[in-house]
Amino acid sequence: MSEVVVKHIQKKYRKHQVLQDISFTLEPGKIYGLLGRNGVGKSTLLRIINNRAFANNGEITLDGRSVVDNEAAQRRFYLMSDTDFYPSSMKVRQAFQWLSKFYGTFDWRYNEHLVKVFDLDVNQKIAKLSTGYLTIFKLINALCLPVEFIFLDEPVLGLDANNRELFYSELLSTYEERPRTFVIATHLIEEVANIVEHVLIVDKGVIKKDCDATVLLNQAHVISGPQAAVEEFVAGYQVLQRKHLGEIEMAYVLGELPRDTRTSSVAIQQMSLQELFICLTGKVGD
Repeated sequence: MSEVVVKHIQKKYRKHQVLQDISFTLEPGKIYGLLGRNGVGKSTLLRIINNRAFANNGEITLDGRSVVDNEAAQRRFYLMSDTDFYPSSMKVRQAFQWLSKFYGTFDWRYNEHLVKVFDLDVNQKIAKLSTGYLTIFKLINALCLPVEFIFLDEPVLGLDANNRELFYSELLSTYEERPRTFVIATHLIEEVANIVEHVLIVDKGVIKKDCDATVLLNQAHVISGPQAAVEEFVAGYQVLQRKHLGEIEMAYVLGELPRDTRTSSVAIQQMSLQELFICLTGKVGD
């Protein structure tokens, strides 16, 4: 099975260093969450992987070969982003047909299902679609193409709550039926928390965390109670953040907990992915 290996990617726009030193590996058959605040370089990184922008330093390989100017590699990728490449006069149905020819095949049966589920007018011109339906059109493309690596950059832009839930449900359904690698770049942490299997947290141009989501969350806890008891309990842990509510202290920590905490004088609660993200990046991801 193929892997995408990202090594020491750097990207600078004039004097602004967007990506400092990015390295990670995308393994086959996983759903990744590429998480970060707006403006930290998530979109830039995805464009570099998909040969739509070029890094100043570093390399990205698929099967040991650079993906730069590698048409065979790029046909195994699909990037869904806010960029449009379709002629203003092209209709939705024509675009599906064009993509089918470009990639060699297309899941027409699943396409028909998604068009019906999302109530997309395939005879509408792409240029006339609303923001939400343009997003739906792009998501249908992503889910129906015969690619191994699907990159979704802020994939629910303009979607209402019902369509967002519907998209996540369809993504999981098609992933179970035909596993491939999904990379969801988003700042909407809570919405993808139950979907992603592996977390890549980007902050200040570097990867802050590259870890299995379950393993990471099993090590992330909020310890609360009287200040003295909390301080004694968290000694030796990586404390990410502290909060005080009167005489009660809350410490957000990373580390393996003792096997038996029943006699502890503090309260212990597992952090959510959103809480952990805030602790690691310093601010809410919006």
